[in-house]
Amino acid sequence: MAPRWKGKGSEAKALADPMSKIISQLCASLIQIDAQGLLSGCSVLLAVETEQIELLTRACFGRPIITSEKDKQWFQLGLEEAFYLCYSLKCLKIVGEDNCHKNAVELWQYMKSEKAAFPDFYKAYSHLRMKNWVVRPGSQYGVDFVAYRHHPSLVHSEYAVLVLSEEDGDVNGRLRVWSDFHCTIRLCGSVAKTLLVLSINKNGHGAISPSCLERYSIKEHTITRWSPEQSREDRIAIEKETK
Repeated sequence: MAPRWKGKGSEAKALADPMSKIISQLCASLIQIDAQGLLSGCSVLLAVETEQIELLTRACFGRPIITSEKDKQWFQLGLEEAFYLCYSLKCLKIVGEDNCHKNAVELWQYMKSEKAAFPDFYKAYSHLRMKNWVVRPGSQYGVDFVAYRHHPSLVHSEYAVLVLSEEDGDVNGRLRVWSDFHCTIRLCGSVAKTLLVLSINKNGHGAISPSCLERYSIKEHTITRWSPEQSREDRIAIEKETK
């Protein structure tokens, strides 16, 4: 399925300002101000200033929280987003309620305690982000994530993403029966998205620490709906050409 750009000139804007460049600028800005987030349940709160607000928005990390403060704005990051900025990009520090910095292992254990399937979801999230896809929550479409080629203001999301584990069973309880396959694929088709299933294999390494991520493997499967009517028409056309 080809990208569906929003309006004339959107594709040119995206090409002129690639997501990899925006992420690089965001990292440099967060490192410069020594940014640190605060653990808060299933999210991380980050206080930022005007420059970081713009870059976080352009890079599609988190969502703003409206407060009465005029010189600062708070952003709420999801667990995968916060860990990606902290562990993979190394541009964010995170503290707990005791205001003490958490190292990567401590964060990993905390996030697993908040979300049992976090290792699988983070592997899927980071896999797509490292390929410069913009990854956002997909609950409104009944999936785990949605993936955009660039900022959602410029292009519609192309993939509806489900995360499955090859070792631990279906981490989200999805696609266990054919009826779920049919419903999910039909829903994706109705909103012009391709279903992308990311299968995570831990290869026997468990999830003790984030260092295990390097030993995980991931398979990508795109699933589309087969239309017998379309196939029948194609066959008729071929038969006519051969006569």
